[in-house]
Amino acid sequence: MSDRPDQLLDASGLNCPLPLLKAKQALNRLQPGQVLKVIATDAGSVRDFQAFTDQSDHELLESFRDAERFIYVIRRGLKTRA
Repeated sequence: MSDRPDQLLDASGLNCPLPLLKAKQALNRLQPGQVLKVIATDAGSVRDFQAFTDQSDHELLESFRDAERFIYVIRRGLKTRA
């Protein structure tokens, strides 16, 4: 993976389900294969992003915690809808 994502989404301060909804919208705007990096502060987003990528054709490349932030790096799948 490249060190630079194609798009960065800062969902800091947003509560569930907004980080995931914003990420879905951002993924819809990307081309297949492009990468979205999401920054969230809601601990519930860990479960949400894992379940979302498990049930879609998007690939969760990275998921980690950095202090009070949760970071997700997602590659857009080949389908036209998230």
